[in-house]
Order: sequence, then structure tokens, then C-alpha cells
Amino acid sequence: MKSAKLALLATLLATAPVVAHAQDVGATVYGNDGNPIGTVESVANGVVTIDTGKHKAPIPADLIGTGETGPSINATKGQIDAMMDAQVAEANAKRDAALVEGAAVVSADGMPAGTVYTIDSEDAVIVQNDAGIVTLTRESFAVSPEGALMALYSAQQLTANTVSVPEGAEILTPAQARAKEAEMASSSEGEAATGASM
Repeated sequence: MKSAKLALLATLLATAPVVAHAQDVGATVYGNDGNPIGTVESVANGVVTIDTGKHKAPIPADLIGTGETGPSINATKGQIDAMMDAQVAEANAKRDAALVEGAAVVSADGMPAGTVYTIDSEDAVIVQNDAGIVTLTRESFAVSPEGALMALYSAQQLTANTVSVPEGAEILTPAQARAKEAEMASSSEGEAATGASM
């Protein structure tokens, strides 16, 4: 996903008057309207990550020039945030399409992590594997560059948070358990009322 972000941002910024230079973490980067876009959060492998306050936007370092106010890029904060919004929405749509019961899950380091057992109305997701279950949130998943449903944790982290389940035990998320309890309470109240009226 990061490479897609870089490609989109590079397209927008391609017309920038480029003066390549390294950025210091914490430096303010300005837009072509003279207003701040955000601050440099990190610099690695030719990519400057700018924290706009809404997004962490990866910008190729060679697209950052020097303006009157300091480091600048050929876009506004609004344009950067809008592009990032679109990319996040696209990534989330891909994730949601892949995140279905029975889907195979891999860890962030590419190891098999189990399958999606259930997803509840509050976006809690239970992944089941041979060792038991691990409960994650919808936001804990993405689609890998290879197109696999990926948990955003390493295999070691997932293993450390896996809980064994006794054979024959019902597997429910907290929201599903509450819904079942409410349904059972409601049906027993209904039975009691029916018995009283007889």
C-alpha cells in the first residue's frame, strides 16, 4: 500500500521545483500556498513521512524543495489529506472485501495465522488456528501486496495472544455473547408471561 501512496503523491508533486535535501525530524513542511502541511515524522530510504495531523503521508524526499518559508512541496495540506483519505478508503474497501468468515489469514511476516472464524457487529474478529483463537479488530487487518488477508501483527505476536479453546466450547465474541444472553433472557421472559396467562 505504501508504494501505491508514493506513486499517487509523486504524480501530484511531479511539477514541484525540486531541490533535493534531507529533512530533519520535527521540521515543518509547507505547501505551495505558503501554509504548513505538517511536520517531518521520519526519514528513511528516500521517503519523508509527514504528519499532517490527520495522516502520515509518505513523500519521496526528492520532491521536497525549499520555499521562502522552508521545506516545501507542490501541494496544499488539503490536497495531501484528500489523497490520503482516498487511499485509506480504497485500502479499507479491499480489506473489507477480503475479511469474511472462512478467509485464510497470514501474519505481517507472511506466516499462516489461521482462518476468520467470526466477525461481529462491533468489528471484533476471531481468528481460529490449531492452537486456539485470537481476537482482533477489523482495523488490525489489511490486504498484503500479494493479495492475502493479513493481520498487522507478527506470527510471534499472534501466537502470544492466542487462547486455547476447550473442545466443544462455543466460540463467541463479547458482543455475540451479550446478544445471545439478551435473546435467552427475552425468550425466558416470554415463556414466563405465557405460563402466567394460562
